[in-house]
Parts: sequence; C-alpha cells; structure tokens
Amino acid sequence: MARSAVTAGAAAATAAKHAALIALSLLAVFPLYWMVVTSLKPEVDVYTSHLLPLRITLQNYADAWQAIPMPRMLGNSMLVAVSQTAAQLLTSILAAYAFSRWTFRGSGLIYGLIALTWLVPFQVIMIPNYVAISEFGWRDHLLGLIVPNMVSAFAVLQLYNAFRSYPYTLIEAARLDGASDWGILWRTMLPNLKAPIASVGILLFITSWNDYFWPLLVTTRLENSTIQKGLQLFISSEGNMWGALMAATTIASLPVLLLYLLLQRQIIDSFLKGGLK
Repeated sequence: MARSAVTAGAAAATAAKHAALIALSLLAVFPLYWMVVTSLKPEVDVYTSHLLPLRITLQNYADAWQAIPMPRMLGNSMLVAVSQTAAQLLTSILAAYAFSRWTFRGSGLIYGLIALTWLVPFQVIMIPNYVAISEFGWRDHLLGLIVPNMVSAFAVLQLYNAFRSYPYTLIEAARLDGASDWGILWRTMLPNLKAPIASVGILLFITSWNDYFWPLLVTTRLENSTIQKGLQLFISSEGNMWGALMAATTIASLPVLLLYLLLQRQIIDSFLKGGLK
C-alpha cells in the first residue's frame, strides 16, 4: 500500500513537472506564433485578439517586399553575420588554444583583460570605432560593420573552458605521433569539440544577425544596411504598419531558424556534455 502511494506520488510529481515545462514552452513560443498569425491578417484585423486569423492574406508580405529592398538587405545581413561569426570563431579558437595549452609570462593578465573587455558596454567603444572606420573610409560600407566585430571576448571565454576540459593524454598521444601544435589543434581537438564550437557559433550568428544599433549608426542607405534597420522603417510617428512589420520580421527570422535546425544536434550535445561535467 505504501509502495503504491509512493509510486502514485512520483507519477503526480512527474506529471506536474511535464505540465510546467509544457506551459513554459507554450509561453516561449507564443510570441513567434502571434508574429506569424499577425503577418497573415488583413490590416483591418490586425488589432483583433483571435488566436487564428479570420481571413488569411499574403498582402503584408507583398507590402513588406516592396517597402524595402528586402533581398539586398537580407543578403547584407547574411554576409555580415557569416563573416563576423567566422572571424570571431577563428580568433577565439586560436586564443582559447593558446591560453589553455601554453604557459607564458603574462598569460593570466592578458586573459583577465580579455574577460574585462566583455564587461565593457558597447556605448564606451562606439565613438572610437566610429572614428576609426570613418578614417578608413568604411562608413556606409559593409566593412564598417564587419571589421570592428571580428573578435569576441565572450567566445574566447566560452571556448577556453571547452579547450581546458579536453583530455591532456590525447594531446600527448598526438604529440608523440609527431603532430605539431597546428596539427593537434585542427586535426585532434577541433573534430572532438564540434558541439561547443557549434553552440558558440550559433550564439555569435544570432547576436550579429540581430544587431541594430551599429548598422543604424554606420550606414545611411538601405542598400548598404542590414535587415534589422529595414524593420524600423515600418514604425513611424504617423502610424505603424504592423502587418507588414510582422511579415518582414517573419522573413528575417527564417535564417536563424534554419541555422538552428541544421545545428540542433551539436547544440543539444553541447548542453548534455556540459550538464554531465
């Protein structure tokens, strides 16, 4: 009898946990659902509170496509996000390997300074970066968006922990086989650290893709800017084009969603391995 009561209590606790997780998941997904639903509503139905659109239209997508140079801005966003992510991952991998495997004078100080730069707000370095790209002639140019963000202190710190946890015996075995430091990094360590690198990479990509303030400051023409700046044009003091804005936002969200779907296995593996450690 007591055993049955314990089993029933455990089942009730499990059901309660599952119910809470389902509720939280629905709460997290609902804004995305509402964005898509609003993008399919006619303008007269945008302010209605129906969970399903009474009438479905694609006019908002047509209006959004015509209001801004959508293909060009999406291409700019993709180029900037991919370039920044690739550069940040490359510099972070090299720095994390150096800090985790080499002992040299001042390494702790340099690592501490990198950690401190992560705490510096963007507004502090905004004016120096703006002056620098202006002197190089990179205003209203994609290079002005990419070059100042080629290094990420956040990525260095995250990958440093992943590199430090890599078994040292495997590194010594590769060294005994005659592998150089370059070979150990690219042929031994990186193939076994795909999960943390992928998880950091998708975070860097999302951060770059969603960046709004720096493109707003650097670029003036829409043809040279990113999609996030284009979304702002649907909001004005004269009135907000909510339907077109939600349609443009839905289109802008698709690359990030596709990236996550492609790398979800690596991201989940990274979380599981981190939890087991």
